[in-house]
Formats: sequence, C-alpha cells, structure tokens
Amino acid sequence: MAKKLYVGGISYSTNDSGLKDAFAQVGEVTSATIIMDKMTGRSKGFGFVEMANDADADAAIAKWNGQELDGRKLTVNEARPMEPRAPRSNGGDRGGRTW
Repeated sequence: MAKKLYVGGISYSTNDSGLKDAFAQVGEVTSATIIMDKMTGRSKGFGFVEMANDADADAAIAKWNGQELDGRKLTVNEARPMEPRAPRSNGGDRGGRTW
C-alpha cells in the first residue's frame, strides 16, 4: 500500500521532478508534488512524496530526514491527514463603521 510523506525545507530551486528523482534513489515513487503559492507561483518550501509501499517510505524517511537536497536540510516524515479548518469570515466588516 502506498504511503504519503511530508517533505519540509525544500529549496526554492527544487522542482517536482528533482524531488521525485531524489526519493526514487530508495524506492518506487508514485508521485512527488511541491506546494506552490497561488499568488506568486513560488514554492512554499514543502511538498509531498507518495511511495509505492511502506518499506520504501520508511527507507526514504531514514535516508532523507535531516539530509541536504539542493543546499537545504529536509524534514521528512509520514504525512498526517489535513485537519478541518474553521470557515473563513467574509472580511466585509472592517471595524464596524459605515460611511
């Protein structure tokens, strides 16, 4: 079964294929995605790698957690499910004054 990994501390110069190639050194990578900022189009410095099986994922954590990739030290661990967020306010009331 595939296991998803969180990868933090990614260099801004690293792209999806570079991340995939690095993790492919230890096993089969199903997907590798760097999260991008919607406004700037720049990397947010973290991403997710999905490994084909648990053994490959564990090997990837052992190899890459605390190691450098493209000049930045990575943090690698098993990804946790995203927690539900509170609904956003509409932002229309800025201080309660009406003109």
